[in-house]
Formats: sequence, C-alpha cells, structure tokens
Amino acid sequence: MTHLAPPRRTRVLHRSSRETPPLAVGGHGVWIVEAGGREVLDASGGAAVSCLGHQHPRVVEAVQRQAGQLCYAHTSFFSNAPAEALAEELVGHEPGGLAQAYFVAGGSEAVEAALKLARQYFIEIGQPRRTRFIARRQSYHGNTLGALSAGGNAWRRAPYAPLLSDAFSHVTPAFAYREMREDEDEAAFTARLAAELEAEFQRLGPDNVAAFVAEPVVGATAGCVPAPAGYFRAVREICDRHGALLILDEVMSGMGRTGTLHAWEQEGIAPDLQAIAKGLGGGYQSIGAVLVSGAIVDAVEQGSGAFQHGHTYLAHPVACAAALEVQRTIREENLLANVVAMGQRLERRLTERFGNHHHVGDIRGRGLFRAVELVADRTTKDPFDPALKLHARVKAEAFARGLACYPAGGTADGRRGDHVLLAPPYIVAPHEVDLIVERLGEAVDAAIAGLPR
Repeated sequence: MTHLAPPRRTRVLHRSSRETPPLAVGGHGVWIVEAGGREVLDASGGAAVSCLGHQHPRVVEAVQRQAGQLCYAHTSFFSNAPAEALAEELVGHEPGGLAQAYFVAGGSEAVEAALKLARQYFIEIGQPRRTRFIARRQSYHGNTLGALSAGGNAWRRAPYAPLLSDAFSHVTPAFAYREMREDEDEAAFTARLAAELEAEFQRLGPDNVAAFVAEPVVGATAGCVPAPAGYFRAVREICDRHGALLILDEVMSGMGRTGTLHAWEQEGIAPDLQAIAKGLGGGYQSIGAVLVSGAIVDAVEQGSGAFQHGHTYLAHPVACAAALEVQRTIREENLLANVVAMGQRLERRLTERFGNHHHVGDIRGRGLFRAVELVADRTTKDPFDPALKLHARVKAEAFARGLACYPAGGTADGRRGDHVLLAPPYIVAPHEVDLIVERLGEAVDAAIAGLPR
C-alpha cells in the first residue's frame, strides 16, 4: 500500500513550520481583525511598524492615487515625484547636517547601504585602509549577512557565524540594568563604556576604523534600552577624534517612536549616516532609507560621482507615496505630542501594574517604545531558565486575550532573559493604553503561574 503524506496546511513557508498563524483579514485604528471576526489589539505595531495603525484613510488614498499614476520606474532611468517629495520632507531642512536620502525596501537593506556607503566614503577621500566597524553586543541591525555581522544578537547570528564578516567587532552595550556595576553611577558607567570604545579603536588601529554602529534606543534584542546620559556625546567625540563615522540605526526607534522624529535629537548629537524604515512607511508599503550627511554626499559627488550599490526597488513610487503621506500625517496631525503624552501614560500604567511585581526587574523605554524585563529573582536579577521559553508563553497568553505584543528571549546575554516590548501606534487613545496594560498584566501572571514547578 502506498502511504501518502498528509496534505500541507499552507504553501507559505511561515516563521514556524509547525503551526500556521491565524489569518488577518482586516484592520482599523489599533485593531487587527482575524478571519471569523475576532479583533486583536495591536500593542506592538507588529514589530514597531504600524505607527498610524491600520487602514488610515489618508495613506490608503495616497497609495491608490499613486498606483493609478505610476507603479514603477527603475532608478537607472528615472526619478519620480513621490521620491523627490519624500526626500524633501525628510532632509530638505538638513536636520543635523543630513542632506540626502537613499530609499530602499526595508531596514536590513538600509543598514547594508549605510555600511557600504561608509566604506565608499573613505575610498573617495583616499583612506581605503578603513575597513573595520565597531558595534555593540546585544544589538540588532538586520538579517542580511552584512547587517547580521554588525549586530550582536547571538541567537540570530549563531547558525550563520561561518558566513559573517570579521570586519566587525563588538563592545559592551549601554544597558544599565544589566551592565552597570554596583559601585558605579550613571556618569561612571558612561565613562567606562567610552573608555572601552576608545580601547577598541586603539586595538584595531584608529586609522583602520570606518564607523561605529549603534541603535540610539536598542530595540527587540534587549527591549527598548536607552543609553545613559552623555553616552552618545562621548561616542560622537571619539568618532570625530579618530576620523570615523557614526552610523545610527533608527530602523525601530526612529521616525517619532521615542517622542521626537529622530531618536538622536534627545542625545544632543547627530549621525553621519542614519538608517530608518519601520515608522517611515508605517507598514503601508515596504520602504526604508539611509539619510546621508552633506560631507559624505560631497565626497561621492567630487570623487567617483556614484554610489556603487543598488537594488531593483530603490525609490519605489508607490512606497514613497505611502511614506510621504505617513510623514505628512504625523506632522500635520501633531502626533508626536500624542506619542509623548501616551508614552507617559503607558510608563505610568506599567509602573502601577508591574512596579512591585515579583518577576519584573525593569521597566524602560521612551515615548511609545517601552518594555518590561522578566526575572526569576528581582534581587539578583537572575533570568528564568531559557528552556521555559517564558517570553513565548507570555505572547501566547496575551494573544489568547486579544493582545498582540512583542516578547523576546536572550535579553540578558543572548541566551538567557525574557522581555516584552510594546510599541502601539501613535494614534493610540488613553483607554487603549489602559487596556494594553490590563491584558498584558493578566498574560504575564498566567504565563508565570503556568510554569512547571
């Protein structure tokens, strides 16, 4: 008898090969609608993507209008009006000296392009020996091989370690809850981190370093970790002293997520290259960008005259039209004020619910970019056994209660530790913030209660 394999449930290769996720069929505001009609509160904007929520009428109309005019034009032949207008919106006023925008299809592509542009810049100015990049452990910069090499996410790197570039080295993250010593205050912690970065420049040879790469507020790998006061000013000074570039990855934390359009505005410095993506297009189309300083623009223009890099979907007209309307909506509807106000409310509600929780060690973040870190022991900060997969249990318990949040593991050191990230849309209302915390509280308690004893 011939034994036939059971029919596959789906032809899509999903993130898990063992289960098929529920089908999303609609959305409105901060809610996603499943097949069958159940509504799920999108408390993380997917992965901090849906900054305007779902089916915002202004953006939907802009996409439809552009699709009726021009869907695609290759950048080796044409520019297009949405790309030109979006670049003017983003860097027409040259924020922090950023003067041009290079539009790609997502965050990993943006980081790849920034790394390549940094390398080309030094070729253009006659310093080809600069081939080394310094980044930080417990960081995340994307999943393509160059971006993965820059990142410090141990779990994501492990399978591909033999393929990753040795041009990247990693220093201690600016993660006060996990890295600041008992005998240090914030200033001493910052000074130690700066000294370590300086030592890494010296180890590599300062003239060999092209750039330092960092997230202003670390995203999913460690859970909304802001740097201590003065850290990025110290980093900027070290890079300037040695002639290296500063690349800031704001793919997750940028475009208003932390309460200012750019997260670096709160640090008193500006980057030479900035990667943006998620909040740029709000999920309405796939888009990312590199914002480029005038000095780098000038070096390329006066040198070879062309960035030696490219993709098929650069400056896609429909994607740029969507992102342009997203950015105009954020500005014209003054949504950054709501990010600040609702971010403060979210922080307050999280503190009220979890501030004395036996298994919440830290509550952190900025704006509508917040996380709670779960620990087995608050006094010692010991994480739960990673075999328990507590973060996955919390995600499941939350989803069962109609809440989509973004938990992750490996928070402490790449293997141990659990956190839950929240990044609701900028349009979130006070009662929705309260509902997020209420459902998350129930989910965390249920997940911990369900752990094997």
